Amino acid sequence: MLKKLLKYDLKWVFKVVIVFYLLALFFAILTRLFFGMNNSFMMNIVAQICSGTTISMIVSIIINNFMRLWVRFKNNFYGDESYLTHTLPVEKRTLYISKILSSIITLFISTFVILLTLFVAYYSKENMEMVNNLLLSIASSYDFSTMGLVVVLFILLFLEFLNLLQSGYAGIILGHKFNSGKIGFSVLFGFITYIVTQLLVLLIVYILGLFNGNIMNLFLTTNLDVINISVIKTIVLFAILIYLLLFVVVYIVNFKLFKKGVNVD
Repeated sequence: MLKKLLKYDLKWVFKVVIVFYLLALFFAILTRLFFGMNNSFMMNIVAQICSGTTISMIVSIIINNFMRLWVRFKNNFYGDESYLTHTLPVEKRTLYISKILSSIITLFISTFVILLTLFVAYYSKENMEMVNNLLLSIASSYDFSTMGLVVVLFILLFLEFLNLLQSGYAGIILGHKFNSGKIGFSVLFGFITYIVTQLLVLLIVYILGLFNGNIMNLFLTTNLDVINISVIKTIVLFAILIYLLLFVVVYIVNFKLFKKGVNVD
């Protein structure tokens, strides 16, 4: 049953998001074509317009990802579709897991499409050298390999997006505990949940700093020269572990609240 639920969740989300995928790639191709033509004033103007539209489509992909996933969650569990959803012979855990898995899959696919779009639109030997030099400079400063830096940044960004999504789910669940003003309360509680998770990350890092003077220097000094590079790597690795822990904790809390019952519109 989980496969069927996941299929319908993904189908609903991608029904709109795929349009932005195609538009992003279309304008990326146009950007590449026009930038590759002669450097006349008119061609440069058209190329810049296509480039700006490509970036707009990438932003639209990100926004629509979150909005579609949140709206699907709300409609399925608390909106017009909720009566049908809650009469299905399926455990609530399965229903909730389907939403989490669809979120993870959607984020992965969208990230891939965004990277592909940027590659198609802006790939050149000069641009690749510039990006590589930038990554190499940052990586060497913090004692990472270039590939290691890319992987770590991707994992942190992905976990941050997952945390944002789950905070939104928490907001919807809590907001629909009220009889009125459900949308407003959902936004409010979602925002509060996200802020609390970010503060928890900082608090845990600060507590670690109480036992490690080098980590505490991150809070006490603005002089980067006195910060131990190995500490940066430790903080990054701890941040990944903390985000994973937060993901599990928020998932458990959300599911327990969801399992207690729903107040449908």
